[in-house]
Amino acid sequence: MSDTLSLVWPVPVLPAGATPSRGSVQAEKLSTSELVLRCQRGFRPDRAAFTELMRRHEAHVDRLLYHLAPDWQDRADLSQEVWIRVYRNLKRLNEPEKFRGWLSRIATNLFYDELRKRKRSTSPLSLDAPLSVGDGEVGWELPAEDPGPEEHLTTQEFYEQLRIAIRDLPEVFRTTIILREIEGLPYEEIAEITGASLGTVKSRIARARQRLQTQLQAYLKGE
Repeated sequence: MSDTLSLVWPVPVLPAGATPSRGSVQAEKLSTSELVLRCQRGFRPDRAAFTELMRRHEAHVDRLLYHLAPDWQDRADLSQEVWIRVYRNLKRLNEPEKFRGWLSRIATNLFYDELRKRKRSTSPLSLDAPLSVGDGEVGWELPAEDPGPEEHLTTQEFYEQLRIAIRDLPEVFRTTIILREIEGLPYEEIAEITGASLGTVKSRIARARQRLQTQLQAYLKGE
């Protein structure tokens, strides 16, 4: 991990009779693009605007890292590092309206940086795309909140098989599947995040689904 940087700013104490600045009062009323533009104006990002960006998008970062690295105990540190990189590089974002995709790319790149350092692989928990089996489809949906003992055991076994299958996917396939099926990002945005062409993204997702289907066929048929 790189050096840490505190991104939690204290609320300023105003002199008697003074009013908050227009930026600090209205940051929550601005669009994400407007917040980005405000952060890009000064030598350093505007505190109120940057804090609002974090508030709006920190859940997205946490969810993405959770699915990329469910077994890592230091995901909070990864999330902090994501926002440090955003803080340092926000001025380089030329299209403020694409902030969310840019943020996803930073989080994804950070994860793979760390993965290469650790020289080990992790796997996401689930997928939302339907799985074709025989003459029908099996959903990836999670079971009811209170499944019975047998159903719970079967579900655990299935997701263990799924975790193994996903773990064995090449990294580029894993990334595109996560961004598409878990994050629900459009193909065009995934292409921007991964730096691949639109056709390559579609091909990777199709091939990843096929690999998972092939590997899980025996289990789903009860063999």
